[in-house]
Amino acid sequence: MPYKLSLYFARAKAIDSALCIRVNKTSHNLAIRVWFRLISRLGDGVFWYTIMLAILAINGSDGIVPVVHMLAVGLSGTVLYKWLKGKTLRPRPYEVHQDIWLTGRPLDRFSFPSGHTLHAVAFSSIAVFYYPALFILVVPFAVMVALSRVVLGLHYPSDVLMGALIGFSVSGLSLLLI
Repeated sequence: MPYKLSLYFARAKAIDSALCIRVNKTSHNLAIRVWFRLISRLGDGVFWYTIMLAILAINGSDGIVPVVHMLAVGLSGTVLYKWLKGKTLRPRPYEVHQDIWLTGRPLDRFSFPSGHTLHAVAFSSIAVFYYPALFILVVPFAVMVALSRVVLGLHYPSDVLMGALIGFSVSGLSLLLI
């Protein structure tokens, strides 16, 4: 790797770590910690499955296609992020930095990319495609899910950013296929 490129990556990694530490320090506040634990827990799937059930309850059989689409995108995202985690093997921030306070529960061992963020963005994109009025609910929630992963010490900001980009790409590709 050329010297300038390696310097760029070293600098980007240092910024990523510093931002991770700074955001994680907010979890020392009990109210912030409790709030983002709740958001993260809801982001495990509870929020999204509730949205899907609500779509079916409100729209009946007309809601089947959007819900199946959300589930297909979710499954595709899971396969992709698990494959990436197995290839990159990036340790979680709390395992690398003494300054990171783990205040959440990791669902798996590795950090890159954030599966919570990937799914939050993918589900939000599909939900808003079919039901634009859901934007006001799902997009702020997706942003909070992404932020929660860094606040709780589970992910670096770059993990969250890439999770969001992958989630948006998977959902966008799925929309091209319908």
